Amino acid sequence: MPRHVAVLMGGWAAERPVSLKSGAACANALRERGYRVTEIDVARDLGSVLEKLKPDVVFNALHGPWGEDGTVQGLLEIMGIPYSHSGVLASSLAMRKDRAKIMMAAYGVPVAAGLTVSRFELAKAHPMAPPFVAKPVANGSSFGVFIVKEGRTHPLQELGREDWPLGEEMLVEPFIPGRELTCGVMGPKGKAAALDVIEILPATGEFYDYDAKYAAGGSIHVLPASLKPNIYQRVQEMAVRAYEALGCRGVARADFRYDDETDTLVCLEVNTQPGMTETSLVPELAAKKGLSFGELVEWMVEDSSLDR
Repeated sequence: MPRHVAVLMGGWAAERPVSLKSGAACANALRERGYRVTEIDVARDLGSVLEKLKPDVVFNALHGPWGEDGTVQGLLEIMGIPYSHSGVLASSLAMRKDRAKIMMAAYGVPVAAGLTVSRFELAKAHPMAPPFVAKPVANGSSFGVFIVKEGRTHPLQELGREDWPLGEEMLVEPFIPGRELTCGVMGPKGKAAALDVIEILPATGEFYDYDAKYAAGGSIHVLPASLKPNIYQRVQEMAVRAYEALGCRGVARADFRYDDETDTLVCLEVNTQPGMTETSLVPELAAKKGLSFGELVEWMVEDSSLDR
């Protein structure tokens, strides 16, 4: 009998639409590779759904809180079902950006200085001189990201509204000028290796926002990134170091900013469950290494495990 894979997608976080696309693409690829696949649009009864299905393995295509922050991973650990991507601790650390920065810095990964403030404080006054970036401390896909520049107004007052959906705390960091880079990391825990480096050029807007990430033509991907060989190698080295600092496994992606003028490289965050849509970066990086989308997804299923 083919292995039975339950693909988790959807959920109720802000990144639900992206997750549904990632999940559908991965489910189709796994069926083509000969797996028996059940797609699950995740709700709060996930435990009972999995208990009835009894899958051999879970492919976790959820994005954002609950699905990517260690919550679902903890449930799967309790149920004893092997799952893709990182485990409980790595997932929760990576999602909580301020805590992740502490761990990465301790491993020698360059990170931006910053502070965590309540959204209400930020709505009233600037906690540091512009230019700075404010973003939810535990979310993804550039939801709720503000770039505040000197001499320009910006609707930070929006953070004080009662129905703000992206958490009570915001991470505030100095704006890092330069180029947007990303590097995938892939491999068994303890033996992970960097993929290539992509430079991302948003086609619209001033930064790599939600539309630039997911809309067709929203960004231009330069692969391999046009960097000096020593800088290219440093990005790869820091990507693996950040991955290991958080204890990741499977496939992850580290995002960076690099300023040519000052030769400054800064790691922004590690994404433990990168997007798997037609415009996503990790499938593009894997293809550069000769792995088709189907081969990549199959590798992720076969690499699935439990923390304990």
